[in-house]
Amino acid sequence: MNIDRLLDWPFGDVEQTYTTRDTLFYALSVGAGADPCDERQLRYVYEAGLQALPCMAVVLGHPGPWGAHPDTGIDMRQVVYAEQAMTLHRPLPTAATVRARERVVAVADKGQDKGSLLVTERRLFEASSGEALATLQATLMCRGNGGHGRQHGEISPAEALPVRAPDDIVYLSTLPQQALLYRLNGDMNPLHADPEAARRVGFERPILHGLATFALAVRAVLQACCEDEADRLAAFRARFSAPVYPGEVLRFELWRENARVGVRAYSEPRGSKVLDLGWAVLRNDV
Repeated sequence: MNIDRLLDWPFGDVEQTYTTRDTLFYALSVGAGADPCDERQLRYVYEAGLQALPCMAVVLGHPGPWGAHPDTGIDMRQVVYAEQAMTLHRPLPTAATVRARERVVAVADKGQDKGSLLVTERRLFEASSGEALATLQATLMCRGNGGHGRQHGEISPAEALPVRAPDDIVYLSTLPQQALLYRLNGDMNPLHADPEAARRVGFERPILHGLATFALAVRAVLQACCEDEADRLAAFRARFSAPVYPGEVLRFELWRENARVGVRAYSEPRGSKVLDLGWAVLRNDV
């Protein structure tokens, strides 16, 4: 892993235009509209009164597969998505041209046997006005790149969830073809579509994208705590614990803590914890 090169990686700005059709598709790709007669779900999948799901920010302005460039020194075969965080500075427009700026903000060596944590930050702006829309942080565990002894930047520790029974439980179903839909947002990794590719890395079949699970967690918070009003969500952060197989039902446990909501999720058929240490921040003034 070439730390100095990573910290100075020439990302360049990414400009992307998305339409209301893209906003509708994103919501469908994360399961919104499962009940097509639910007026609250229709806010995300029908153009009349349309709202953008806040978590759509994570698929906007992506810089592409930069980590696979040989100059990074990253062994992409052993990289797993560890955490995702987002802060919404204002509600996402349902259609816009956005500009994104990416950078590496932190690297932490966890040892030769564990690998290194790599944190990137993406800042998303509305292109015409320059107004800030969102700040996104992705944490990757580079399992094949430990032992270099370098540390740069700060990685904030995840906050534990309350030790009590959850205040709300939300069940959300995924479709058997959910990963095939979600990959059309831009992540075309064969792991999510090709059974043989999934088996080669130890999965029985293609898995759902971690960011799709992240979006389902956001949907659970909006449903249970925000009456499905998108502009009520100010921020969300969560850790990925295990993969989800498309077609599974997920059980989300939620803890209300004033203007914050703790989140944990399990695959209902397998009992496997798939998302943990999630914390949403709500706006109560809208």
